[in-house]
Amino acid sequence: MNKAVSKTDSPIHRFTHSPFFIALWLALLFLPFKGLKAAGILFIVLFAAVSMLNMFKKYVGTMKGVFSDFKQYLLGRSRIKLPESKTRSIALTLLMSVVVMALPFYGHDYLIDIAVLSGIYIILAQGLNIVVGFTGLLNLGFVAFYAIGAYSYALLNTKLGMGFWASLPLSVMLVTLSGFILAIPALRLRGDYLAIVTLGFGEIVRLVLNNWDSFTKGPNGIGGIEPPNIFGMQISKLGHFYYFIIIFVLLAVFIIRRVSASRIGRAWIAIREDEIASSSIGINTTAYKLYSFAFGAFWAGLAGVLFAAKMQFVSPESFTFMESVLVLCMVILGGLGSIPGVVLGAIILVMLPEMLREVQLYRMLALGSGLVMLMIFRPQGLMGGKGVSFRG
Repeated sequence: MNKAVSKTDSPIHRFTHSPFFIALWLALLFLPFKGLKAAGILFIVLFAAVSMLNMFKKYVGTMKGVFSDFKQYLLGRSRIKLPESKTRSIALTLLMSVVVMALPFYGHDYLIDIAVLSGIYIILAQGLNIVVGFTGLLNLGFVAFYAIGAYSYALLNTKLGMGFWASLPLSVMLVTLSGFILAIPALRLRGDYLAIVTLGFGEIVRLVLNNWDSFTKGPNGIGGIEPPNIFGMQISKLGHFYYFIIIFVLLAVFIIRRVSASRIGRAWIAIREDEIASSSIGINTTAYKLYSFAFGAFWAGLAGVLFAAKMQFVSPESFTFMESVLVLCMVILGGLGSIPGVVLGAIILVMLPEMLREVQLYRMLALGSGLVMLMIFRPQGLMGGKGVSFRG
């Protein structure tokens, strides 16, 4: 009998993972920028480098065994015990915490500003991770909730004179309600159809904000938004706002982590893996999908309020479809359903374009190439589980 050919042993998989295909694909992307000669040189260099990497990977297992035996021999002679993995993890966490908390003391204002923006995107990406990563619902218009949160705070502050803390619960409640209302008709659909509906919702919100001049000031945007204040002191300095954002990031990660480990989180994961099987064992899939949309919108609204408070200005140009794509890329890069992975993905995709600003012509090429390479070699994301990958 013929044995079934696995996905990793298929001819298509072997070709797309071959050094020739990878080098050719990147050289073709480079061709319009530098010409045929440079693209040819890049092809040769990449082909040689990837081929050597593949040859090296064959000997990694043998080398690991040799090093492991050598390490055991040394430990046996010296009778020294290595710290446990949990202890190393705690030490690494403490070290990173010190670096993060001390950033305003050794970092330039430009670096602190990028870190603040990263914190806002971490909260936003964690909200989308609830919908896409935990529940498996593809949302291409998530930036709409971000926009509603930002504009609701801007309008409450500039038109009604309400401060940050008075506007925050109202803005977040409004965004959560809008997520719940969108979910009622949208969740009758699945897959690509759901993605199209959410994409349409995002564009509708952006067009309303852009054209309702009497209320939102249209493309001119809304300025003069007050920053937050604590005990009568405005948080207007960049270093102070950095710590303010960190508090909300930690709060978001803590709450989402607790919810993901609860009965609701387990139900979301069950729906993501197999909705029919989940329904057959008594999980109310419709109700839990509504919870997912509303809970994800809650964090998007919070991120929107923080964005408006930080920038002190909002306009429709900040909430385009590409923002939704960027946030989705953060979730995919970090790993669907992985909370620390999404944090890492948000930091990378906020900081990487800034690091490549001096080669502005090629930065989007490098970013796109990196994401495609990730989909080829690690579709589950940087910190995603083996069984979880982006299926669109």
